[in-house]
Amino acid sequence: MPVFRSALLRFADDGMALFDPDGLLAVGPDAQGRQRVLAAGAWSDLAPRFGSGPVEHLPGRIIAPGFVDMHIHFPQTDVIGSPADGLLPWLENYTFPHEKRFVAPDYSAQVAQFFIAELLRNGVTTALAFATSHPASAEALFAEAQHHQMRLITGKVLQDRHSPDGVRDDTEQSLIDTEALIQRWHGVDRLGYAITPRFAPTSTPEQLRGAGELAARYPGVWIQSHVAENLDEIRWAHELFPASRSYLSVYDDFGLLRERAVYAHCIHLDEHDRALMRDTGAVAAVSPTSNLFLGSGFFDYAEADRVGMGYGLASDVGGGTSFSPFHTMLAAYYVGREGQAKRGLSLSPQHLWWQHTAGAARALGLAGVVGNLQPGCEADFIVLNPQATPLLARRTAQAGNIDELLFAMIVLGDDRLVEKTVISQAK
Repeated sequence: MPVFRSALLRFADDGMALFDPDGLLAVGPDAQGRQRVLAAGAWSDLAPRFGSGPVEHLPGRIIAPGFVDMHIHFPQTDVIGSPADGLLPWLENYTFPHEKRFVAPDYSAQVAQFFIAELLRNGVTTALAFATSHPASAEALFAEAQHHQMRLITGKVLQDRHSPDGVRDDTEQSLIDTEALIQRWHGVDRLGYAITPRFAPTSTPEQLRGAGELAARYPGVWIQSHVAENLDEIRWAHELFPASRSYLSVYDDFGLLRERAVYAHCIHLDEHDRALMRDTGAVAAVSPTSNLFLGSGFFDYAEADRVGMGYGLASDVGGGTSFSPFHTMLAAYYVGREGQAKRGLSLSPQHLWWQHTAGAARALGLAGVVGNLQPGCEADFIVLNPQATPLLARRTAQAGNIDELLFAMIVLGDDRLVEKTVISQAK
């Protein structure tokens, strides 16, 4: 039974941070051999029961839950940082040409190896990821995640129109391939499948209808897509689906709004849309670095909270500009503060961190499974070194409370802050 002694961060059910400056984390196998949290809390409280055997001491370090990335594009790893005038030109000039290469299994496998390593290097232990329209891309990503025993959800992209040759798929075959991938990978080890229409304008009504039928047939799988990211995209969706009340309603009309349905961005929603998200159990993957980079707009935290709509944080690489959860949390703070296009507010450091861990897990339907270090959770965690850089060391040494400590790491942190990433491996 591995036992660790260091500062310890976890979250209560209400999202508040629980921080033990001198903490104990004990992990051990469940009936299936998967490592889970047995105990987490203050050393003084738990040491009599768990501290008598070998203990790994981590002085000056913080053990925290592994981060959960709710929306990221595995095949866009190599288009991160590409200049563009906006979303649609960026897709046309960079994304689609690059994604054509993923028809090749060897290329898909090579990128998947780098992608998973980069997630883990940045402390991301659970991710909901897009593949491409090629089944080989999803196969490669599943296989690499399985090799690392990582919890990962992905799916083959559905896009049977308004897409160039090489990424456009065939309506019937795309649905056949999707079902075959569900049957092959969903629920295997720590893997999950996500039915993945790229976004409504690149799918015919027939493809969306088929996706909805698969979602009904396999209620345990996830659904992922994009909605209301960009005003030009919204106008396009209205032109293509004039019978739907809104862009979001397109997905509802085809049976694609429900629990475990995750929609990236959700910037330009109205009150009816937010209520529809809440009532169906669909959630938003807030992607602040991408939204700032592409000039798409600002997620309205105040209205989402007022309505009771679920959400969590996402990097959205490669429109997003970093794999680092610290960069994502800092960008979310900027987005929250913006007060011209919406009501501005200052998101607390605890809430920002919660959005990328326990809150994101809850949004994915994985509360109590990942994103936290409460007893029973899978033992995915990171070891943080708050002295990783001279400026970070200087600032964190002066932190007077948990908010100051977390915020210093959010503002000044990057991959150097993550000293070690531990995955809940089966023995």
